[in-house]
Amino acid sequence: MKARGSVLHRRHAHSATISDWGTFRPGDRVEILKHAHVIATGEVEEVSESGNVLWLVPAGPSGKQLFLKSDGVQVRRS
Repeated sequence: MKARGSVLHRRHAHSATISDWGTFRPGDRVEILKHAHVIATGEVEEVSESGNVLWLVPAGPSGKQLFLKSDGVQVRRS
C-alpha cells in the first residue's frame, strides 16, 4: 500500500501548478492553464528576473507567446 501511495503522490506532484515561475528554465516543457483549462503548451523560452513573465514557444505552428502571472494564468510542467 505504501508503494501505491508514493506513486500517486509523485504523479500528483508532477501535475501540480508551480507558483514560482523563476524555477523554470529554457527548454522546460509546460502547460499554461486558465480557469483549470489548458490554453497553451510548449517550451519555455525565457522567464523574467522577477518571475512574473514567461515567454513560451508553443507546440503548434504559431509564434512565441507571452504570459503574465498577473493575468491569472498558472503553469505546470508537462
